[in-house]
Amino acid sequence: MDQKVQYNNAKYWQIGFFALNNTAANLYLGLMGYISYYANSIAGFGVVLISSILTALSVFDAVTDPTVGFLLDRTKGRFGKFRPFMLLGNLIMAVSAVLLYLTTHQVGRYIRVFYFVAVYALFVLGYTFQTVVAKSGQSILTDNPKQRPVSTYFDSLFLMAAYGGTAVFVGNYLVPKYGGFTNPQLFIEYVFWVAAVSLLCTVLAMIGIADKDRPEYIREQAGQQKIHIRDYWEIICHNKPIRMLIIAACTDKFAATVYSHTTVGVMLYGILMDNYAISGLIGVVTAVPTLFVVSAGIHVAQRMGQKKALVLFTTLGIVFQSMMFAVLMQENINTVSFSLKKINGITLLFVGVFILLNGCKSITNNMVVPMIADCSDYERYRSGKFVPGLMGAAFSFVDKVFAALGTAFVGVVMLVMGYNRRLPQIGDAVTPELKWTTLFLHCVVPIIGWICSLASMRYYTLDQNKMHEIAQELHQGKRKGRLREKRKEWKENHTKRRSR
Repeated sequence: MDQKVQYNNAKYWQIGFFALNNTAANLYLGLMGYISYYANSIAGFGVVLISSILTALSVFDAVTDPTVGFLLDRTKGRFGKFRPFMLLGNLIMAVSAVLLYLTTHQVGRYIRVFYFVAVYALFVLGYTFQTVVAKSGQSILTDNPKQRPVSTYFDSLFLMAAYGGTAVFVGNYLVPKYGGFTNPQLFIEYVFWVAAVSLLCTVLAMIGIADKDRPEYIREQAGQQKIHIRDYWEIICHNKPIRMLIIAACTDKFAATVYSHTTVGVMLYGILMDNYAISGLIGVVTAVPTLFVVSAGIHVAQRMGQKKALVLFTTLGIVFQSMMFAVLMQENINTVSFSLKKINGITLLFVGVFILLNGCKSITNNMVVPMIADCSDYERYRSGKFVPGLMGAAFSFVDKVFAALGTAFVGVVMLVMGYNRRLPQIGDAVTPELKWTTLFLHCVVPIIGWICSLASMRYYTLDQNKMHEIAQELHQGKRKGRLREKRKEWKENHTKRRSR
């Protein structure tokens, strides 16, 4: 069936380069994962205040998505639709992040909170610019169902490198160098490294999409359509696949925000396992075998479709997360070590389960991005409207709302635990309450989120066969449109010749 459709194919280096746009944004997301420690230890904000501010700003972050998505759909500039948003967003994040970490603690304490909120809000705007493109750019890069899952591989590869690399950088270099999260110099060095690497990733991503992000190509996709704000409600109401995908992804996002929260990482690695350096080394040690799991997921997606791959690896994620719960319950979990002289049975068991679990997480977290492009194609098939900005914005809006809820949830749990003035710190004593709270946040919450995701995917209709049908219909429509344009051009030229 593939032979009957002339797909809009991309070169694999283009897919890989464009995936760096998501990496560029996530480098800043990782940096902002430590904002609670900066605000608490350096700027002097209370735990409850920090949690409230970050939750409110996350909601503001979500609200900006529809506006930016609308602007993106209406953009038809000479520099393309997507690249200006990528570059502008990254530069805004760089400036605001530097201001946030270098100057907040130096501002007068009476206006410090307002200053923090204003600068962080500016950061949020830049982050929205770049993430909306990450969620929508796949729609013009390629529509080949064999190629779209490949972006999941690159996303997983680069995000593992980004998060693993920064975890090693923070846990094994910055923390020992500066003595923990109470030294402002740690955050100053960290922010400058992130700004430099993220800008490089953005430039490479712009190169990757440059050949497709051209005015003439955008016109071929969108025609002469005019998008109005009122169209958004109609599209969301009638595009059931994007609604189901949003529900599936947002429950995953809530869970991911909770289990990957910096505070949960400190509780798990720095207190329960009594070796915070593991938080950085684990990503490096398991990177290659994890990629084998991700490769298996891409192979499944190419053969069976992205929906079946997402359902399969979400189910496996539940199984492996349950196994991780059992591993972390062991009394000797604090003896896990990557030193060759100290490797024992619990280390091998922990690493083995981590590889399988992390591979499933990488697939489920990143598979939804190319699936948004499927929903965008479905909308063109259904209504004739090319609105990748809306698709990305709608997805990102709910995604960020649930991320905000995840952040707030961790803050509430910490408050209930009694951490109202200070957050858990590396080396704190292991109490039964802390141990069970860590297991709940790191293991139980993800399982609940994945069960909800599986329930919503039952009603997601864009399987492999449906996407083949949509692609065939869209390409036939393109051919008809080009023929109409050629006939119109011939008539106009013929009329001109006759008038002469």
